[in-house]
Amino acid sequence: MMFDIRGFLQRLFPMFPYGCPGRGLLLVRLVVGLILIHDGIGALMGVPQRESIAMQEIAAIPGIFLLVGLWTPIAGAIVALSEIWIVLTGTDHPRGTILMATLGIAFAFLGPGALSIDARLFGRKRFDI
Repeated sequence: MMFDIRGFLQRLFPMFPYGCPGRGLLLVRLVVGLILIHDGIGALMGVPQRESIAMQEIAAIPGIFLLVGLWTPIAGAIVALSEIWIVLTGTDHPRGTILMATLGIAFAFLGPGALSIDARLFGRKRFDI
């Protein structure tokens, strides 16, 4: 049996908020995505750090998905797991890493908002008769 992501996301998020809540989610998604991508590029460029380079790269890939708002709950869960792993294995900046893990969990629960690819692909369709 095949997994249907469309039905899963529609059941998971019955609404994709518009207006100020949607813009707020967009702003947070953009900031988190850019920070994760920045950290991933920094890890590749050899910036001295204690964190695992592989885990930084694993967190940067879903950062791209968060940036555009595609598969947001899955990307948020991966961000949360990778950031928690970074905290558990030791880091010089635990507060920032814990914050990113918390934001990943929040995206897994809240969803992407109306200004995302997820909303265009999986959002509720409304027909005016």
